[in-house]
Amino acid sequence: MLQLLSPRPLATALALSLCSLPALTFASEMFASDSPWMLGDWGGEREALRSQGYDFTFGYTGEMGSNLHGGYDSDRTARYSDQFTFGSHLDLEKILGWQGTEFQLTVTERHGSNISNDRINDPRVGGFTSAQEVWGRGQTWRLTQLWIKQQYLDGALDVKVGRFGEGEDFNSFPCDFQNLAFCGSQVGNWVGGIWYNWPVSQWAMRVRYFLHDDLYAQIGVFEQNPSNLESGNGFKLSGSGTQGALMPIELVWSPRVNGLKGEYRAGYYYSNAKAQDVYKDDSGQAAALSGQAYRSSSSKHGLWLGAQQQVTSLASDQSRGLSLFANATLHDKKTNAIDNYVQAGVVFKGPFDARVKDDIGFALARVHVNPAYRKNARLANQAAGLHDYDNPAYLPVQDTEYSAELYYGIHLADWLTVRPNLQYIRHPGGVGQVDDTVVGGLKIQSSF
Repeated sequence: MLQLLSPRPLATALALSLCSLPALTFASEMFASDSPWMLGDWGGEREALRSQGYDFTFGYTGEMGSNLHGGYDSDRTARYSDQFTFGSHLDLEKILGWQGTEFQLTVTERHGSNISNDRINDPRVGGFTSAQEVWGRGQTWRLTQLWIKQQYLDGALDVKVGRFGEGEDFNSFPCDFQNLAFCGSQVGNWVGGIWYNWPVSQWAMRVRYFLHDDLYAQIGVFEQNPSNLESGNGFKLSGSGTQGALMPIELVWSPRVNGLKGEYRAGYYYSNAKAQDVYKDDSGQAAALSGQAYRSSSSKHGLWLGAQQQVTSLASDQSRGLSLFANATLHDKKTNAIDNYVQAGVVFKGPFDARVKDDIGFALARVHVNPAYRKNARLANQAAGLHDYDNPAYLPVQDTEYSAELYYGIHLADWLTVRPNLQYIRHPGGVGQVDDTVVGGLKIQSSF
């Protein structure tokens, strides 16, 4: 497999193809509304490259959030965060004749600030969700994908090896909403210390086997290395700091119900790295009262369920219609602050005949704190003699956070979608003393 990553044959093939590109008559112009790229088709060269196996991605996501009402600090302001994505996908069957083989390289850069950090959530404990999902994991450059994928047995077996995140294949979910509770792999949001979502990558292997055309099972092994989360390690390739491995397994069913697409996921994850108990010390007593170190567990585990199903279509256009979705996760109560999470929502694509590519989305989520984690916070305050929430040294006790989001996606061009949204967060960070919050947001998704 290491020979497949050698840059010399890839560079030679790329140079030869660039010198022999055919001219395309119907190339997309810059800023054309029906082009998938803002910069057009480069005079036909881009489509010629794609036909030869070279596909390039230049993406931008920007998110604005403003605290319109409530929160920990009601002083109104607005914050902006964004992400640039630079990717290359190579079809190595077309380029080098390696049957059923693909290569992906993606670099990302995040920048900006988040309204959730100091306006919505109590900074003494932070929050669970984020009003701007694109913020996080260090505002820095990162190597987000570096993998090679090979198919065997006429495509029934699919093996991917390299650097990538769990949410790329497991517990996957779209990211059109702006609130983190409705965006991407939710397991990574509630056990983020061991499950690293985009844009973080780690060494990994994923094996997928198709049991039927619409049913597959997959299993993965991911390096569990917290040093990969550090801002200065965005391009770290060594395994120093590895604590163990995270192993997810999942069954994915993608049926058509009355001709309409659906996807159903059920999965389980297991980590063999040591995990700290949220409440007890080695003797089984409350560590907050005994003053002893919290005991370690030899593993950590959890499971997830997910469903997406289109239920209506408009006339014969199946790209328009109503879709329902729901997700749930359960986590180890001994070692995790969040013990369960549930979410559900609807998306309507093409709501108006004059706006067939627009979409409307609405979703609700509940994030529930482990009772042992809550009890630990109460005992920590008791041991310190703290009872006043307004005391800076007081540790706020977290319980349940509820989130809701309504957005309207304006499809301005095939390369540009703008989604104004309104978010409501009850008990931000699960802290009952923090006022319920209304956030006005704006999400921009563009491809160059």
